[in-house]
Amino acid sequence: MAKMRAVQVSTAGGPFELVEREIPTPLAGQVRIKVEACGVCHSDALVKYAAMPGIDLPRVPGHEIAGRIDAVGAGVTAWMEGDRVGVGWHGGHCFQCGACRKGLFINCARAKITGITHDGGYAEYVVVPSESVARIPDQLDPVEAGPLLCAGVTTYNSLRNSGARSGDTVAIQGIGGLGHLGVQYAAKMGFRTIAISRGADKEQFARQLGAHEYLDTQVVSAAEGLRKLGGADLVLATAPSSEAIASVIDGLKPRGKLLIVAAAHEPISVSPLALLSGRTITGWPSGSAFDSEETMNFSALSGVKARTEIFKLEAAEEAFSSVMHNRVRFRAVLVP
Repeated sequence: MAKMRAVQVSTAGGPFELVEREIPTPLAGQVRIKVEACGVCHSDALVKYAAMPGIDLPRVPGHEIAGRIDAVGAGVTAWMEGDRVGVGWHGGHCFQCGACRKGLFINCARAKITGITHDGGYAEYVVVPSESVARIPDQLDPVEAGPLLCAGVTTYNSLRNSGARSGDTVAIQGIGGLGHLGVQYAAKMGFRTIAISRGADKEQFARQLGAHEYLDTQVVSAAEGLRKLGGADLVLATAPSSEAIASVIDGLKPRGKLLIVAAAHEPISVSPLALLSGRTITGWPSGSAFDSEETMNFSALSGVKARTEIFKLEAAEEAFSSVMHNRVRFRAVLVP
């Protein structure tokens, strides 16, 4: 059997191991992708530390996959060998539960997760369900496409489904791995875009990304700064600090919305009085394969790009550590 290199986690909290495996064969309804790039995400910690209930080890992480299909399983008609494709967090759905029957595939009761329920893209080849595959536009190279399949679809899809309209004031809390894309998308969608972060040194970069205003929370609180600018119709929370997320609520306009995509673990403290004007707090769950496809198409059309640092596959441990300790600006990408 032909062999491939892959990076796996064998024990909870153990190292990323570079191993040699047999190249997998796609079963019915699956496709095999020759991986050209795979982004590294904070959520890969769920594999590294076996923190997702029911995860089986060893497991190959990675849910920001870009490459080309090189084999298709029986019954697959939507894809063919040579297609440029990507795969994100959403790794497949059952088509039968209530959410799927409504077309809400990202909320499938039996949803698969790329790199968690089955092996992901820290490898030279990966086999995935065909419904998890998104077409990559010709204008994007694999390193550009990878991060758009997680950070990109999360921010783009949440903004376009937020109810905000062109001309509304939209603030992006945090300008890290998610936020630096959120600022770009918000500006390209025609929102008056405010970037919120800590430190004057980030202002120039935020404005280069498209922000019309910048709030330095070392100088002024997020809420006060937003009020001085007339209040926000929408705040997209991308930095995983519950305290920082809660700090924007009083900067929302009446009937304004706090939309959370950051995976903060601590509870958010909010006074019910702050919500009596009609303000709302909600979250958004990334997107399906087709949402990823539309994210990449919009990015190619509008010029939105993730800032990336490239690592070889054998440097997966270094790449993951750099992501977890915020040494990467702003997305790390593995290449075989």
